[in-house]
Amino acid sequence: MTDMTGEGSTRAPGTEKNLSETTVRKDRGTRRGGGDPASRGRTTIADGVVEKIAGMAARDVPGVHALGSGLSRTIGAVRDRVPGGSKSVTRGVKVEVGEVQTALDLEIVVDYGVSISDVASDVRENVIAAVERMTSLEVVEVNIAVSDVKLPDEEEEEPESRLQ
Repeated sequence: MTDMTGEGSTRAPGTEKNLSETTVRKDRGTRRGGGDPASRGRTTIADGVVEKIAGMAARDVPGVHALGSGLSRTIGAVRDRVPGGSKSVTRGVKVEVGEVQTALDLEIVVDYGVSISDVASDVRENVIAAVERMTSLEVVEVNIAVSDVKLPDEEEEEPESRLQ
């Protein structure tokens, strides 16, 4: 049995198997598993990751004094003062993350004198842009609750330190 390869050349019987094995090995070396590398696994994003991104993006908007309700800010201030504790950027942010979509709820405190609707719109726009850019998740909604207005003469709600 002879194998016709190329332009009329002939191979001796028994060499066709070696030739095909060589070709297969060569193809495997160039394709390396086949398909697009992005399709060879699954990426999951934790709720906490999206919460941090949204919290940072919301705080970047002028007119946002803080995130979270008065109680959560007070508790957070105490937690921040504990040695080894760190500021929580997720305070006032709740998310629900699916495989390709996410929904966010934010609770904010605005500075006195700013347009609440403008600040809320800017927060929504900034959060959506940051989350979609960094995670590639589709943001289906960003609900914003304004829980307080920071007056210019109001003191911060952080408890006084017992240490001097």
